[in-house]
Amino acid sequence: MTARYRLRWDRQAAVRGTRAGAVRGLRLAAEHVLERSRRRVPIEEGTLERSGVASVDETALTAGVSYDTPYAIRQHEEMHYRHDAGRSAKYLEGPLTEESRTVAQIIAAQVRRSLRGR
Repeated sequence: MTARYRLRWDRQAAVRGTRAGAVRGLRLAAEHVLERSRRRVPIEEGTLERSGVASVDETALTAGVSYDTPYAIRQHEEMHYRHDAGRSAKYLEGPLTEESRTVAQIIAAQVRRSLRGR
């Protein structure tokens, strides 16, 4: 006896689901990097740390983490500044580089999840 199955492929639904998973993954990954960078951001009054945000451009499928104070770039780039223990320059670049594998895993997991329909 032969079993027959019919598969209906809805390409548009699959693309929508995959895109939604990618957006969700980008958002979670950006939040992860933000959380890691906040652990390192130079802190005196906490203004720089509180200015950190994670954002996602759903159209371009890109994510970003930024800090918005007049001195954020300078604090990030000046390697000779002295900081409290555990705090450092490159407070964003370091965590992004170190967490790149985790970032990729977070995004991939959300895309896989969307393909399973969850």
